[in-house]
Amino acid sequence: MMASLWAGSDVDLSVLHQCRRADRLEFRLACLHKQRISDSDTNSVCEGDIHKFRQRRRRSGTWPRTRSLNAPSPIQQFGPCGRIMKNSAMVMTIQDPASQRLTWYKPPLTVLVIKKVRDASVHLPFVQLVQWLIEEKRMLVFVEAAVLDDTLLDQYNAFANIKDKLMTFRDGKDDLTDKIDFIICLGGDGTLLYASHLFQQSVPPVMAFHLGSLGFLTPFQFDNFQEQVNNVLEGNAALTLRSRLRCIVMRKGDDEKKTGKQPTNLLVLNEVVVDRGPSPYLSNIDLFLDGKHITSVQGDGLIVSTPTGSTAYAVAAGASMIHPSVPAIMVTPICPHSLSFRPIVVPAGVELKITPNAEARTSSYVCFDGRHHQELKPGDSLRVTTSIYPVPSICAQDQISDWFDSLAECLHWNVRKRQKHLDELTDLTHSSSNDTLDSLDPADLIEKDS
Repeated sequence: MMASLWAGSDVDLSVLHQCRRADRLEFRLACLHKQRISDSDTNSVCEGDIHKFRQRRRRSGTWPRTRSLNAPSPIQQFGPCGRIMKNSAMVMTIQDPASQRLTWYKPPLTVLVIKKVRDASVHLPFVQLVQWLIEEKRMLVFVEAAVLDDTLLDQYNAFANIKDKLMTFRDGKDDLTDKIDFIICLGGDGTLLYASHLFQQSVPPVMAFHLGSLGFLTPFQFDNFQEQVNNVLEGNAALTLRSRLRCIVMRKGDDEKKTGKQPTNLLVLNEVVVDRGPSPYLSNIDLFLDGKHITSVQGDGLIVSTPTGSTAYAVAAGASMIHPSVPAIMVTPICPHSLSFRPIVVPAGVELKITPNAEARTSSYVCFDGRHHQELKPGDSLRVTTSIYPVPSICAQDQISDWFDSLAECLHWNVRKRQKHLDELTDLTHSSSNDTLDSLDPADLIEKDS
């Protein structure tokens, strides 16, 4: 009965509390059942094992939350008479992002390992990880073909023994769809962006180790990688579903039926940027939202970003930082020639259309997560909306802890010196309001300065 009540779209507040009480009761009963089973198997449990179990639960974010990350469902009735018209197409169940956890319906067999390029410090961790995956976990490991061309890896004897067992692919030539069960990234945020680039539809779960420069999107430390990878392979992990943007470039006069040319169709994890490129003139770009003309952008350009991309180029251009679980699209101008053009956040379900103004002095240029630079001429257009294929990023702890830890450690968010307590300000507490510099003894001033 609780499940049927919970699935409705107009859940009453009392029903919501009732469902949550039922969930908590079910959780407690499950814990008691597990405890009885464990007590029947063994009479005593080592305190170290209990501590380790609690650490694992805390690290993987499995403690039951008391609040949903979703906004509460709005009341459907307004006053005695008014209410929202029922629409079957709008009735849906939205899962709490905090409850999104990884599960495997069959054991993963293939893993793609992406490592940072041109960084010698990643070579040893890469060899250790690949050797362990092949020899201990008996997994089929894929790497980019260019990795095997790196002569610096040949200095490791362990790599020579496993080199022939590696499967390779070439970006743009080999299709990895349905071939990869699991992705491990070694490096910085660029490795996660590259994983998103490789999979333009469904993306396997991504586990990212921090071996790069910033590491905002790479929450795992490599020190005990065996235990952490085992936890993930066992299904003990929280997920952040990082939304992506589907970007389609439509060319003026192009008719797909007549020319047979497919329009540029790309998914981006961070942002799509439309700017003035090498031109000295201002960009003059028209922005439409669901077919309605919103504004014309005159400046260096425009950033359309996901919540994940809000902490990248967008935040450098003055945008707010948005948690990746928030369904939204950010629109941020780049150096607008206007004092009142502020960044905006629009619902994730809208479609944005960006096109150079007919009176623009020059073309605009577009790039997707820093790749695929193209020219946008007057008459061309770029259409952007949220994709149905997110990037399932595995959390080291949970969605909230990982994000705020990254804000603090990588961006030093809200870091400042602590304000002194009044008791620490001896000059204020030991002098009256009538004291002046002329009335103070010079010897006292010298002593305080020293």
